[in-house]
Amino acid sequence: PPEDIHLSPEIMRGLSQTFVENLAEIHEVDYEAAGLGDLGAPQGYVKRQVEGWTRRYQNARTDDVPSIEQLSEWLLQHLPTDSERSALIHNDYKYDNLVLSPDNLTEVVAVLDWEMATIGDPLMDFGTSVGYWVEKNDPEEWQRYGFGLTSLTGSFTRNELLDHYSKRTGRRIDNPVFYFAYGLLKIAVIVQQIYFRYQKGLTRDPRFAQLGNLVKACGALAQRAIELNRIDRLG
Repeated sequence: PPEDIHLSPEIMRGLSQTFVENLAEIHEVDYEAAGLGDLGAPQGYVKRQVEGWTRRYQNARTDDVPSIEQLSEWLLQHLPTDSERSALIHNDYKYDNLVLSPDNLTEVVAVLDWEMATIGDPLMDFGTSVGYWVEKNDPEEWQRYGFGLTSLTGSFTRNELLDHYSKRTGRRIDNPVFYFAYGLLKIAVIVQQIYFRYQKGLTRDPRFAQLGNLVKACGALAQRAIELNRIDRLG
């Protein structure tokens, strides 16, 4: 954060809560009344997403990362029962894409980057957000890549995100590990696509040289969550 901004535990707690509540508000939009009914096809959404991200990974594959291959297989074998649950979903909801009020850092005034928005299962949207949420007790190799400021003192844990979202929306999340693991697969594929371009010489940004390690870290964290059957205390 900027040097003149002090992100106290109280601010981070309040921002965590707002983060969840704002996502829930997006999921409560009456998308039909808003004229967005044709934005996506919610039927079969979960299966299409897992298959689609798996296909994109194969198309951008460079190094051999068995944990990602295994993750894709596990997700396909553990697809939740298709439901009629559907909502407007952002699909890349994280701190990077929020605009906060300069007068109150716990207030979200805008959400950016809607190019992946669609109509689909809101729990998949939630899973993507949780995938980006790094905790201070996560494995060291995962904390190294920290997405934003989610591990600062006062921040919700991933379980607290889940509990608050469930209470706020009334939606039960019976298999949080599936949605968390899906979020990690999606992040791994997005990173792999950038790494593929770097490996092919299509981009020369030196920051991208180590992205292969981030792909492996996504796979390792997902494997650990699956083995322990939980989404926090993974360190």
